[in-house]
Amino acid sequence: MTNVAANSCSLSASARWRIVLLLMGYAALGHFNREGLAVAGNKIFIKQLDISEVRMGWVYSSFLICYTIGMLPGGWLIDRIGSVKTLTLYGLAMGAVIALTGALTWVSTIPLSLWIGLLLIRGLTGLCSSPLHPGAAHVAADSLPPENRATANGMRTAGALLGIAFSYPIFNWLIETAGWPGAFVISGATLMIFGVFWKLSATALTEKRSTDSSAEIAVQASHDEIMSLLRSGNLWLLSLSYAAYGYFQYLFFYWMEYYFEKVLHVPDDESRRASFYIFLAMGAGMAIGGLSTDTACKWFGTVRGRRSIVMIGMGLGALFALLAVNGTEQSRIVAYLAISMGCLGMCEGVFWTTATDIGGKSRGFSGAFMNTLGNVGGFISPVLTPYMAETMGWPGAIKVACAIAAFGGALWFVIKPPVRSM
Repeated sequence: MTNVAANSCSLSASARWRIVLLLMGYAALGHFNREGLAVAGNKIFIKQLDISEVRMGWVYSSFLICYTIGMLPGGWLIDRIGSVKTLTLYGLAMGAVIALTGALTWVSTIPLSLWIGLLLIRGLTGLCSSPLHPGAAHVAADSLPPENRATANGMRTAGALLGIAFSYPIFNWLIETAGWPGAFVISGATLMIFGVFWKLSATALTEKRSTDSSAEIAVQASHDEIMSLLRSGNLWLLSLSYAAYGYFQYLFFYWMEYYFEKVLHVPDDESRRASFYIFLAMGAGMAIGGLSTDTACKWFGTVRGRRSIVMIGMGLGALFALLAVNGTEQSRIVAYLAISMGCLGMCEGVFWTTATDIGGKSRGFSGAFMNTLGNVGGFISPVLTPYMAETMGWPGAIKVACAIAAFGGALWFVIKPPVRSM
């Protein structure tokens, strides 16, 4: 049995699932803060402060570019100082930068100045937030036995979608009651407080980390394994599939509310309500997908179990998005998109569990590597989509995203997840 498995077995069942709930809360708050800018972007920066859609697309992508740049260093940091400490730093640093977003009006109210400020601050936010998902997947690998890890990863990524879903009603309420600067200050401060709470609650994990090897040996083992990982076709294929997944997912993360309002001409309140239900459906899909993955692996084996979940999820996600684009009735469009995002969400736990399985001792790095390529697709999508929409219309741009998602699912014909003993 590996040290990772030994560490997970040393925790009681109740302690394991308390850790999963903490990770869900952390992911929820982190993504609430990330999505807050998209809520304010459409409501404040585009409509009231005259920043164009294309420039806001660059603001969204500045986060993703810096998030991607910081991903591999973040994975390296996780493997060096541990996931608990890294996630604590994440909460404190990202919360502080989010709060600074509210101070932009102290500098200038000129649209160009605000845009430059948003680019800089969102870039810093991206750097600070890069360790969240690799760190959370690392904690799941440390804390849960193999037969429960996809369930854990599905649940904690479902927390992220809960944060996104509730960002629409709650962040709008914060803007209306405290103004948009105050909304960012409150949101960032809450994340900092949770970072302290996480550290206090998860300290027991650091006490159960293996101390069998010296730091020098651990570094050498990690270096050798990283070199091996970078030569692994399996990790590259997994990451390419996740890039296709990210392209499709991030289109809806950043442009869904705009699509409802500007393309489908849905009133603001109905648009926010539709986005809320769609993101809830995706979160439910993540939780269900994680549990379904562990069940499928018990029935069919690790390779066929995980492969079936991703191929079905990404295939149905693309299919129902196409049905939504070709629909004419608003309620059906919302229902189809909700099903599409729910099916897509089923795949999330598979990706993260497979990445940490491939990574072994360097699972922080392997998760970060996968997420790096995933976010290449993610940061292309917010900028490329409005350009494509200008030439082929929004339905055409979404159809391209569906084709990319289907390609990502097809890659699992050749991806072979490592078989772990249960």
